[in-house]
Amino acid sequence: MTESLWQQRIRRAETLAAQHPFAREILGFYTQTARFQQDLYRRLERASGHKVVSSPSGPPELPELLPSFPAFLALVEKQAPTRLAQVAHNLSHASSSWTDLLNNSWSALDRPPEHLREPSEFLALAFLQPYAEFIRSRVPLQLEGYTHSLCPFCGRKPGLGVLRPLGDGARRNLLCGFCLCEWEFRRIVCPGCDEKDHAKLPVYTAEEFPYIRVECCDTCRTYLKSIDLSKNGLADPLVDELASVPLDLWAQEHGYDKLHPNLLGM
Repeated sequence: MTESLWQQRIRRAETLAAQHPFAREILGFYTQTARFQQDLYRRLERASGHKVVSSPSGPPELPELLPSFPAFLALVEKQAPTRLAQVAHNLSHASSSWTDLLNNSWSALDRPPEHLREPSEFLALAFLQPYAEFIRSRVPLQLEGYTHSLCPFCGRKPGLGVLRPLGDGARRNLLCGFCLCEWEFRRIVCPGCDEKDHAKLPVYTAEEFPYIRVECCDTCRTYLKSIDLSKNGLADPLVDELASVPLDLWAQEHGYDKLHPNLLGM
């Protein structure tokens, strides 16, 4: 992980915000959040040196993280949409709950889907995201031959898909929206229920985002957005997924639930 990757995300968010006014507020908030995450990532790097982590299990290293949480809450209270800003304000006055919130968010892999949509949960996950990415980058993962739909590092459901150029076509990968682990996955399979019938796996695109696929499953009624880098090599999967809010609204209006919400609860 290098600084340039964070800068690429920030620049992409600024570019998309200028192109898509409807996404300007959420991308502006993401830009501020990404700058904070970049600084936190640097501090974690300096604090840890070059240690190799052998396992992702266990709670986060709270002594290193907790001192940064008040600054994050202050940023959210100032920059976030009203609902998240109010949650951050309330949390800033409840410091006794921070340790439990961060520990529970880090380890909550099997909690019910409705809990994953709690605003406080997403604030905690957004704060912990650079820590998850930092730890994951130092864990020796064996991805060759891995065929499961859950993240091989943190066990969460994928947040989005990525199509990367391969020969005359594109290879489908899944991307964890938390630790940003990416792994190859079969093209015509639902990552939610393992449905393989092509007729039950419709794919939709929109003129405004021709390189983003809404991959739906009529069996489990879930959907996943995939960023096709063979059609737009400038896209950043994490950022472009955030910007394509109208695709989420369309899918939800047609009765599909997102396989796993992103870090902003969308």
